[in-house]
Amino acid sequence: MKALNKTERVAHEFGPFYNEDSRVLILGSIPSPKSREQGFYYGHPRNRFWPVLGALFDETAPSTVEERKAFLKRHRIALWDVLASCEISGADDSSIRNPEPNDMNVILNNADIRAVFTTGAKAAKLYEKLCLPLCGVAAQSLPSTSPANCAFSMERLTKEYAGILKYL
Repeated sequence: MKALNKTERVAHEFGPFYNEDSRVLILGSIPSPKSREQGFYYGHPRNRFWPVLGALFDETAPSTVEERKAFLKRHRIALWDVLASCEISGADDSSIRNPEPNDMNVILNNADIRAVFTTGAKAAKLYEKLCLPLCGVAAQSLPSTSPANCAFSMERLTKEYAGILKYL
């Protein structure tokens, strides 16, 4: 098992999830070790991303990758990450060094995206610095759904994430 404080170069191992009907693009920073292990976004069982989305749509939170993809497609939500690669220690966004951005135009030019959102302060900062100059589309910042963000209750997260609904 790798030490949690060891920094390693991580490359995004799976592509964006979207289709031409996607209206909202939600971006994290880079997949966590658990997400990379599962091959899909927000894979850590304690991350509140999927329960928050389930609550927004008054549905049970999807639990398998297949259920999550169907949920996203049904609700016209695209997912990706700001970074294509970086140096990072575990899932600690504050340890990110030497970031390389993804090209948001891959999705923006091929889907009906009406709003872009970032999850967490680090994703917002990286997007503004690395992606906004290349794609010209501003992003709205949402709080992190990580279990480390204990300042936000499920109720408060759900209220913040409700902002995506007007674009769907």
